[in-house]
Amino acid sequence: MTSPGLIQNFRGMQALLVTASGTDTGLLAATLMKLGLTVASVRLAGEAFPLDLTGLEAERHLVIVDGDLPMPNSPASVVSDLPPVPVLGLVGVEAPSRLKGLLQLGATGLLRKPIHGASVYAALYLAVNAYGRRRVLEERLARHEKRRLGRRYLVKAILRLMQEHGLDDDAAFETLRRDAMRARQPLEEHCEALVRARPDVPTPLRRHTRT
Repeated sequence: MTSPGLIQNFRGMQALLVTASGTDTGLLAATLMKLGLTVASVRLAGEAFPLDLTGLEAERHLVIVDGDLPMPNSPASVVSDLPPVPVLGLVGVEAPSRLKGLLQLGATGLLRKPIHGASVYAALYLAVNAYGRRRVLEERLARHEKRRLGRRYLVKAILRLMQEHGLDDDAAFETLRRDAMRARQPLEEHCEALVRARPDVPTPLRRHTRT
């Protein structure tokens, strides 16, 4: 996956405002709507966590969380059911514990209270695009990790062919590569399927030493 293009237009997105009961969000909501977003609100009272925010999509939704809300002991559980989406934190009290809570909620941008309409666009821009870059890095790391784990099955499959057919490692690898191409599978996935099909077959070669 290549680096994402920077998002400059938020028209068509929906912002979900998560704030305490009685919090005035009129200016923020009005500014968001001027920028082309629709706005929905969740009003919390006391320790009304965790939130059920399933069904959100990263390409269409943004969560704005009030960092002055009472945080539970495990802040990450507040939105534990939330799919990966950009999170923008509202900051009133700049206490380290509040900032830590927002970071653990996945905030990639901050907006100072009281809200000034002129600062909303910049905060959205940073939050959404920083999230997009983080998402690309996470997906890239996940692919590398999957490939690294797949190498284990490649080694096992090579050893198995060497043991069963008397091939050297180059010939075994080339055989597996051709079979994977015929099956239209990535090499690592083909080897994993081969090994899992007969997990009881030993793959390590015994090293014989001369006496």
